Amino acid sequence: MSCRRKDKMFSAKQNKKKTGEESFSESESGQEEGIVKSDDLVQHLIRRMHAENNAGPPPPESVRRRIKALRLLQKEFMDIEAKFYSEVHQLECKYTKLYQPLFEKRAQVVIGTYEPTDEECHIPWPEDEEEELPNAVENIALEDKTKNEIKSAEPPMDPNVKGIPDFWLTIFKNVPKLGDMVQEHDEPILKSLQDIKVEMNDEPLGFTLEFHFAPNEYFENSVLTKQYSMKFKPDEEDPLKFEGPEIYACKGCNIDWKKGKNVTVKTIKKKQKHKSRGSVRTVSKTVQADSFFNFFNPPAVPDDPNSTIGSDTQVLLALDFEVGHYIRERVVSRAVLLYTGEGVDDFDEDYEEEEDSCTYEASGTEEISDAED
Repeated sequence: MSCRRKDKMFSAKQNKKKTGEESFSESESGQEEGIVKSDDLVQHLIRRMHAENNAGPPPPESVRRRIKALRLLQKEFMDIEAKFYSEVHQLECKYTKLYQPLFEKRAQVVIGTYEPTDEECHIPWPEDEEEELPNAVENIALEDKTKNEIKSAEPPMDPNVKGIPDFWLTIFKNVPKLGDMVQEHDEPILKSLQDIKVEMNDEPLGFTLEFHFAPNEYFENSVLTKQYSMKFKPDEEDPLKFEGPEIYACKGCNIDWKKGKNVTVKTIKKKQKHKSRGSVRTVSKTVQADSFFNFFNPPAVPDDPNSTIGSDTQVLLALDFEVGHYIRERVVSRAVLLYTGEGVDDFDEDYEEEEDSCTYEASGTEEISDAED
């Protein structure tokens, strides 16, 4: 349940929360206790390796002893690597502040409070000219009549249009990872999404996504948040599985829905038939509906490190961590490229799902007894 990005040295996977004071270095005795719990463990791993690879009998004690030493060296490497990741996080915090002026101006252009100058709209690099060249050649080959038909088919420019309408909604629909989460009833709300920001956190270590909305008819909030907590050191109980920084928990926010506008729930109507009387009644039940805004109500991670998390919850958390990381790393930083489609990964596939109506009536009837009546 991990998603690794080797370029950013990141893995997002769900782990149980650990308690107790943590540090990047351990004593020599602590290392040996954490890595080589017993000779039996090393012998078991070696036997299994040889059995799986048909490599003959396991190595003698002298070789097993050297393997133990290499495992300790591996742990020392991972302790240093953990410090490296911690420093990378501090660099990210520093550069996030440097990005902010650019993202603020982007937001102003999107919502229409700032109009770029001609100089700011001029793109000088060769890629732009290469795109214009085939277009120019194609236009020369067109007949005048065809040109006129194309021009007449173009909708007239509305001088009252401000900024870039549906900027973030278009991004969500262009990216399959996010588009699968967006339902038809979410789209009118996402039209009012004005900006997405990332705040880097030092305590607890991690980041917070901020979704800024214009006033709308669905909820009172102007900002919806999603906080992700991360750890940057090996697990004390299994240090050799360390693969880089991990998201281990997330926290959403309460959405103050206006009356009758909550798109995360739907009403089910069901007919029930009385066993003895034969009378039929209709009952209503409110259940969770598919919606992007369920993103702000993730499954809770137990505080108890010894508690067991169900497999369904683990899958939901893993997907949630992956989406949160993707929004942070790709959506916020490369918004315009996702809007135009240039930045959408080639290997992503778009899947269409059947949509559920907000209110529906179940087919058939359900019998009830006198005791249930």
